Amino acid sequence: MIKGEVVAMETTLSSTAKNVFVWFIVWFCCGGWKSEGGTTPNLKSIVIGRCYNYIMLINPTFSCDCEEVWRLFEEAVVPKSSCSNQVKDYQEMLSILPQNSPCHQFLFWSKTRWMMEAYTTLMENVYTLEDTLVGYVFNQLDWCGHLHHTGFDFESCPEWSTCPLHPVYSLWRQASQHFAETACGNITVLLNGSIASAFNRKSMFGSVELNGLNPSMVEYVNIKVVSDLRGPFIESCSLGSVAELIQILQFRGFKWTCTDNDLTLKLLQCVQSPQDPSCQMCSSSLLQTQGSPLIGP
Repeated sequence: MIKGEVVAMETTLSSTAKNVFVWFIVWFCCGGWKSEGGTTPNLKSIVIGRCYNYIMLINPTFSCDCEEVWRLFEEAVVPKSSCSNQVKDYQEMLSILPQNSPCHQFLFWSKTRWMMEAYTTLMENVYTLEDTLVGYVFNQLDWCGHLHHTGFDFESCPEWSTCPLHPVYSLWRQASQHFAETACGNITVLLNGSIASAFNRKSMFGSVELNGLNPSMVEYVNIKVVSDLRGPFIESCSLGSVAELIQILQFRGFKWTCTDNDLTLKLLQCVQSPQDPSCQMCSSSLLQTQGSPLIGP
């Protein structure tokens, strides 16, 4: 993109869209790194370093022994083979990790990671599992024990689908359950309308977090369905598995809303693909695409 085009775009965008534009430049240039194959290299340094960064810079109100966190984590993983970690193995470590519960800020997501990351960067007062101490420390990391000797396996770890007691899955299952159980106020659920089964009962949200939500603590479940700009447009608030999710919420006594075309999410997509025909980067045009939410009882 040439300089003149950037100036023209900034002139057209609202202040919210400008924030989205800045976020995208940072995201595009500084994308996250994820290991492939075995345990993430330098795992100990990353875990302890992230822990200290969280309690000293991100949330200084927390107090935590980061060396002890690593010790308990290592004890939970390395005495076992690569596919034998139960959820309970992490309970002692998780018990020493503090977690606050900011009501009206909880965001749950499924198959929408990049959108979730963009949305939480742009919007203040949005709180995901990745914003908790355990989520921040272990986000995007891989690990597993070794079948033949004590220590982490840095060469190869099994796929989640082939391992019912996967060490990474078991930690996230326990953390997700606790995160959902503490959710309160108005919460948001971000789903992908361009895939079949946007709401999947086998996903972490469908199998763990949804069950952990407490109707007496959660005032509204606000579902936002986002599809790719050019489709496919497979599911919506009134079509496909999202309707199944709404039925479950109604049966359990939750109040809910559901929106197909959220303006902020549309802006985020258009910043990534400004030349798309559906993105004219004009506030009036974007406002016309804002869908009216369905509102439950």
